[in-house]
Amino acid sequence: MREIGLRELADRMEIGELMARYADMVDRRDWKRMDGIFALEATIDFRPSGGRAGPFREMLAWLDRALDSWPRNLHMITNLIVELEGDRANARCYFHVPTGRDAREGAQFTVTHSGRYLDRLVRTADGWRIVERVCEQVVREGNLPEGYSIPR
Repeated sequence: MREIGLRELADRMEIGELMARYADMVDRRDWKRMDGIFALEATIDFRPSGGRAGPFREMLAWLDRALDSWPRNLHMITNLIVELEGDRANARCYFHVPTGRDAREGAQFTVTHSGRYLDRLVRTADGWRIVERVCEQVVREGNLPEGYSIPR
C-alpha cells in the first residue's frame, strides 16, 4: 500500500470539506459562501440533470430559482474519490438529495435526486476551489408535480 504524506492527507480532507460546504450552502441557500467553494473562472454543467450550463454565479442563480418551490433539501455527499496532481485535482462523489414541499392537508410532496458530481479543482492562495463541476443525475425517485417544469 502506498504511503500518504501529511500534505496529501490535508488536501484530501480539505476537498472533502469543500464538498460538504457546497451541499450545506445549497441546502441553506447561503449563496454568499459561493466564493469560498468555486474559483472565479468556475463553470457548472447541470444539463445532465435537466438544467443549464455556464459560469458558476449564473448557474447558482438558476439553481436558486429552480429550488424556490422546493424549500426543503438535504444534500448527502458520499463515495468521494480524489485524484491529486500537485495543485490540481479531479474528484467525483455521489449525491443524494431529497427535496420537499408542502402538499395538501399538511402532507409533504418529495422528489429525491441521486447521482454524481464530477469536479476539477485547483489549489488557490485561499485553499482548494472547484473550477469545473458536472452534475450527473442517475436516479430520480418520485415524479415532479403535474404542471411543474424546471425553470430555464
